[in-house]
Amino acid sequence: MAPRRLGFWPRFAVVLVKPVLTVWTRRTWRGMEHLRRDGGIIIVPNHISHADPLVSAHFIYDSGRWPQFLGKASVFKVPVIGWILHRCKQIPVERGSVEAVKSLDKLVAALNEGGAVVIYPEGTTTREPDLWPMKGKTGAARLALATGAPVIPVAMVGPEKMFDPRTARIGLRPRTPVTVVAGPPIDLSRFAGATPTRAILEEMTDTIMLRIRDLVAEIRGGTPPPLWERPARTRTPEVTE
Repeated sequence: MAPRRLGFWPRFAVVLVKPVLTVWTRRTWRGMEHLRRDGGIIIVPNHISHADPLVSAHFIYDSGRWPQFLGKASVFKVPVIGWILHRCKQIPVERGSVEAVKSLDKLVAALNEGGAVVIYPEGTTTREPDLWPMKGKTGAARLALATGAPVIPVAMVGPEKMFDPRTARIGLRPRTPVTVVAGPPIDLSRFAGATPTRAILEEMTDTIMLRIRDLVAEIRGGTPPPLWERPARTRTPEVTE
C-alpha cells in the first residue's frame, strides 16, 4: 500500500505495530488475491483470540488494503485514543440502542468509499472449547444485504498462542507461527434483493460461518464440528412461600 495514500496517523500506526508483529510472529499468508485492491469489501474472520485484530490487520495491510475495524463507540470518546482511531479510519459502532441504525449507515458509507471493513461475525471470541467457529450474529449479513459488497471469509490459526482466551495466558515467544487464509467471496447471490427478515439474515449468517469454519478446517485438518451454539440463558425459578 502506498504510504502517501494512508495519511500520517495510519502510517504512524504501521511504523509502531508492524515491526513488533514481524518479530513476534512467523507468518503463513495465503489467499491475498481475494482481497481485491479496489472497491468496498466486507472481511469476515474467525475470532479465537484478542490478538486476532493485530494479526488480521497485518495480513490485510500486507495484501494492499487498509483494514477498517468496528469498535465500541465508547472507546472513540476516550481522549487522544478516540482521536487517533478516527484518523486511522476505524469505525465507531453503537450497540443495543437506536443509534445502531446510524452505525449501519457509517458502515455503508465506508463501503461506498471503497473501504475494507472488518467484521467478526461471532461478535466475540469463540466459546467453543477447541476454538472452532461458533454460530454468528447477523451484522455482517445485514451489511452485505444492504450494500451487495463481496463478503470475504478469512480463517486464522495461531493467534491463540499469542493470547489464549481460555486461560488468559500471553505468549511472548518470538516467531510464533500464525496462519491466515482468505477465501474467494462467499456466494450469497440467492439472497440478492431479499427482505432482511430474521430468517433470511440467520440463513445468510450460517452460510458465512460455515464457509469460515471450512477454511479453518483446511488449516487445522480433520473434520470440523457443527457450529457451536451459545447455551440458552436459564431463568432462575422464583421462590414462593
